Amino acid sequence: MRLKLICCEVLCREISFLTANSPHICDAEFLPKGLHDLGVEKMKPRLQERIDSVPDGKYDAVLLGYGLCNNGVAGLTSRNTRIVLPRAHDCITLFLGSRKKYQDCFNNSPGTYYRTTGWIERGDGESVDDVTISQKLGLHMKYEELVQKYGEDNAQYIMETMGDLTANYDKLAFICMGLDCEDHFASIAEKEAREKNLVFEKIQGSMDILRKLVNGEWDDDFLILQPGESVKASHDDDVIRAEKLS
Repeated sequence: MRLKLICCEVLCREISFLTANSPHICDAEFLPKGLHDLGVEKMKPRLQERIDSVPDGKYDAVLLGYGLCNNGVAGLTSRNTRIVLPRAHDCITLFLGSRKKYQDCFNNSPGTYYRTTGWIERGDGESVDDVTISQKLGLHMKYEELVQKYGEDNAQYIMETMGDLTANYDKLAFICMGLDCEDHFASIAEKEAREKNLVFEKIQGSMDILRKLVNGEWDDDFLILQPGESVKASHDDDVIRAEKLS
């Protein structure tokens, strides 16, 4: 098969490894992580635009390297080529390798903030043209920059109430995916945990879902959208479902 993959850049290293070993031709296109931070209203049209740009008849399927992502894929439509996407709430499921492990981790340790190689090297969300939600709020700025722009009192308030995305967590977990480069990124995650007084833990991830995606092994972990169908959130264990266009 010849496959077109449209994927978030936080999965770049894992996907690059897997596509290199896939039995199929898989042309990968990586979109900036900051797209997720723009909100549904801007994320969905961007993804649909990339889907619609795929030449009709060139590929056997369009693959999406995204989870539901706060409904960011809900409403995406297959025009001429079937679309295959994982049944996952977000990319953490893709890194952990199954919906069950995702749910188990959430139930056993709900106060865990997850880091991966991709989230560390590409997680600033500043690589899109639009202003992201975090940028609008000033969350990407250093304290000194906030002081200069908003004054010291306002800068302190922003940092204390919104500036630290890990403030409501008690643990930082680095998901190990078996890449040779991970020791370096795990040490960065451990340093972040130490600076924020969070418990640090390494947990074993899995490439199972991503591997099946690029290898064409589309089982119950995937939704296959036929032309004339769109993605809908199912609000159950399946996460997403197909709906016929009216």
